[in-house]
Amino acid sequence: MDAADPVGAGPVDAGPPTGPVALVTGATRGIGREVCRQLAARGYTVLLTGRSPDAVRRVAGELRGTPGAGRDVRPLRMDVTDDAGVAAAAAEVAERFGRLDVLVNNAAIGYDTGQRAVTADLARVREVAETNLYGPWRTAIAFAPLLRASEHPRLVNVSSEAGSLTNMGGGTPAYSASKAALNALTRMLAAELRADGVLVNAVCPGWVATDMGGPGGRPVDEGAAGVVHAATLPDDGPTGGFFRDGRPLPW
Repeated sequence: MDAADPVGAGPVDAGPPTGPVALVTGATRGIGREVCRQLAARGYTVLLTGRSPDAVRRVAGELRGTPGAGRDVRPLRMDVTDDAGVAAAAAEVAERFGRLDVLVNNAAIGYDTGQRAVTADLARVREVAETNLYGPWRTAIAFAPLLRASEHPRLVNVSSEAGSLTNMGGGTPAYSASKAALNALTRMLAAELRADGVLVNAVCPGWVATDMGGPGGRPVDEGAAGVVHAATLPDDGPTGGFFRDGRPLPW
């Protein structure tokens, strides 16, 4: 972290929001970047977050200059594994906007195809869980008061069918276990935030051709569309569900 930025939260661009306010974690590339683009195209004020201040500024600028992407994409530095940084980012959003309408927990690491559960490197498992489970958890805790302040709040956890207990087999133990735990967190948050009108759902974007997914997957815009669908549900939409492309998946 920069010496002048000890907690890791850079300032959100000044000015009132031009639409509902959405924050996307892990948004400097891949699915997160495309979710930002699609939400901005729908008229949202999008807070594009990531660990690198240079990357969030660069990508936010790129999206603002993309035809049809919408103009209100604002950079916000936030590392989901850093307690102080997440708290500072939430304080910044509270000061600027007083609410958060959509939280998309997208940041994830560690598709550990070379590991097996019976021989797993548990240090690696803990590292993956820090981003894939505890990252969304601490972010949800920090931003829950701002979601409660929204008239139409939505929380989306970007998960994976690799975390489905129904279909789970061997392999990718760190990634699969972290996503199964994220699905459990989704259910708990949905139950606890139901009375506040927060719709909380998990979404599997499918196998997508990203840096993590590798070549051969579906186009990024198709995978992101299912996330955006959950982020823009009507008030009578589902909560506590697990979906791909708007259709239910088995837990």
